[in-house]
Amino acid sequence: MSVPPPLITHRVRLGVGGGRCVRFLVMSTPIPLVDYLVLGDEPHLVANECTSCGARYFDRRNACAGCFGTEFKTVDVATEGTVSTFTIVAFAAPGIPVPFVSAVVDCGGTPVRGNLINVKPDPEHVSTGMPVRLATYSLGADDNGLEAVGFGFEPAATN
Repeated sequence: MSVPPPLITHRVRLGVGGGRCVRFLVMSTPIPLVDYLVLGDEPHLVANECTSCGARYFDRRNACAGCFGTEFKTVDVATEGTVSTFTIVAFAAPGIPVPFVSAVVDCGGTPVRGNLINVKPDPEHVSTGMPVRLATYSLGADDNGLEAVGFGFEPAATN
């Protein structure tokens, strides 16, 4: 699911006691929850890849944990993958709806931690080796209408 920039309508009251309202549209660009989520027509994740050994990391690194290299390049991460491992979370912090599925997804050799969404959180509907694809979703908006967007993985369509 792609998340296009929403059109947000604001009401402004003009004059005192007149009760007139003027509507205008303001374009608001959604912001990703994490720096490595790229939004747009084709949302995807980006990783920092060590130029010496090819290890990939999300977020900034001073040195590679595998080879101690200090040179990195930014690379796109595959948007489809398979569930490597998962757990069904039954207890969480107050306000977090449970159950939900937390998983590690192999995206073309890059392990990505994320939640599985749009799937029933039980062992009959989730399994290791299950094909999934990256999906984005709204986390909500602030008082100014600025929307935060998160990512998860949903079951990939099978033919």
